Amino acid sequence: MNIEIKRHSLSHIMAQAIKEMYPNVKMAIGPNIENWFYYDFDFGSEEIKEENLKELEKKMKKIISQNQKFEQYDLDFDEALSYLKEKNEDYKVEMAMELKEKWINKISFYKNIMQNWNISYIDMCSGPHVENSNKLDSNAYKLDKIAWAYWKWDSNNKMLTRIYWLAFDTREELDNHIKLLEEAKKRDHRVLWKKLKLFTFSDKVWLGLPLWLPAGWMLWKQVEDFWKETHEKAWYDFVRTPHIGNKILWETSGHWGFYADSMYPPMEVWQSLEEAKVWEKAKESETFLLKPMNCPFHVEIYNDEPKSYRDFPLRWAESGTVYRFEKKWQLNWLTRVRGFTQDDAHIICRLDQVEDELKKVVNFILYIFESFWFDKNKIKVYLSLRDPNNKEKYSWNDEWWDFTQSVLEKVAKEMKLDYIAEEWEAAFYWPKLDFKIKDVLGREWQCSTLQFDFNLPNRFDMTFTNSNWEQERPYMLHRALFWSFERFLWLLIENYAWVFPLWLAPKQVIIIPVWENFMDYADKVYNKLKENWIRVSLDSSADSLNKKVRNAEKMHINYILVVWEQEEKDNSVSVRNYKTKEQIVEKVDNFINKVKIEVVEKKL
Repeated sequence: MNIEIKRHSLSHIMAQAIKEMYPNVKMAIGPNIENWFYYDFDFGSEEIKEENLKELEKKMKKIISQNQKFEQYDLDFDEALSYLKEKNEDYKVEMAMELKEKWINKISFYKNIMQNWNISYIDMCSGPHVENSNKLDSNAYKLDKIAWAYWKWDSNNKMLTRIYWLAFDTREELDNHIKLLEEAKKRDHRVLWKKLKLFTFSDKVWLGLPLWLPAGWMLWKQVEDFWKETHEKAWYDFVRTPHIGNKILWETSGHWGFYADSMYPPMEVWQSLEEAKVWEKAKESETFLLKPMNCPFHVEIYNDEPKSYRDFPLRWAESGTVYRFEKKWQLNWLTRVRGFTQDDAHIICRLDQVEDELKKVVNFILYIFESFWFDKNKIKVYLSLRDPNNKEKYSWNDEWWDFTQSVLEKVAKEMKLDYIAEEWEAAFYWPKLDFKIKDVLGREWQCSTLQFDFNLPNRFDMTFTNSNWEQERPYMLHRALFWSFERFLWLLIENYAWVFPLWLAPKQVIIIPVWENFMDYADKVYNKLKENWIRVSLDSSADSLNKKVRNAEKMHINYILVVWEQEEKDNSVSVRNYKTKEQIVEKVDNFINKVKIEVVEKKL
């Protein structure tokens, strides 16, 4: 049986158990999501705590053991609304009203029927559910946590209590997943960042703006250098744009109207801070905004001079920092910040080049994933399409939408991508392909995106002279490989669990002299490695050899070089490989060459 049906059924049973414990609770929504499910509740003046969850789990087990039957039935809208109001289920009433707006005149309910034919519970629900509760394994689910969430994710709404549960087909699958969760805690970048000394935050700087420390910058640099190198090989040109833009730019692009909830308020310039502090009115004023995207700047670069059909395709890339408004409670270390650097690129081309450019980008995305050792066979692609029943909310005409949606799907099929077409998910200005990857723990993350845009070409009147000497509108593709450097580095930190491949590692080698007597030789080796661009550090502390080695291993440094009398005589080093635990003695020059080869070949 489909695990999602089981999870949905358990969600219904959890709601029933909650209702028995807290009769006045109001039910909100209870979807199942990957590996677990949750249900949101409004407990009013009451409160549920972590210690109450064991009792809740016992009640769920009891309900399952009663072999209750799930039975679906429909009510006409007016009858359903009357029932929900009578039960004071305010959130269900609101959901029912939303269904009414979609011209749905019947509302689905499920009732749980006991073996004595008594009805034990009724919930507004579209299902599907298992036939009987005994189809569920009482030992294959487990409480996870209590959290809080605003109703409909809107901070103007009430904060609801969210209860998460893990659910699987068997106890063995549950136990295996719990082990993965424990491993995930060890890899959590919110824990590792202090040990690795990668980045920090300061309230004085601004919440949501990470400060990158030397080791973190070095990790960033390796990723960005690789990014630049691969783009040059793929025949991209680089551009650079400012962090702010005139209000006119954002009005023209449409962001002023469509994207205002993610942008920071405008700032007036042409006066100094000193003048502003004394409320001196500016003689000449302009309004600027922090940029939430790089796209309009790239369009202005395009419009700098006339273009011919011979100029295409244009591929412009930029690692540009953008700023988006996030509420304090939404911020989450590197995963959700207020300022981040997008590995942005825009491809501008003719109609006859569109399909070929799309395929090149898809191959580029797959190459990037493979380069960081993500399994391309586990990549899931989501094709975002517009709502066919609500076309008026999208920009531009049906002809352009039909072509761009069809060519994206054609490319996805021809390149044998594992994709899912999702209606209603497209942005207002064109469809897209989103690429999600799985890390070593099987967790799925959104990274690359590839989408069309005819919004900006039209708004900025982008044209080129075609072969018939007529003015024609070019096609514009947005593309990001990492989505953002911050987010991708977070993913790498957790995926590698601090044990970075040598080419990525902020510190590749540490040199440990056994005694102070061998410090001169250690310095000599250190300088030689630095001269060969190897990222090396030297432990000059007065700690014992064993403690120095333990400290180096705690930092997961790839190679530990121990030097003392014999090594100094032979111009060699005693090498300990952190990953393999292999220990050998070799000449310094041999070791340097080996490291260089490993870095160039980007071996795991």
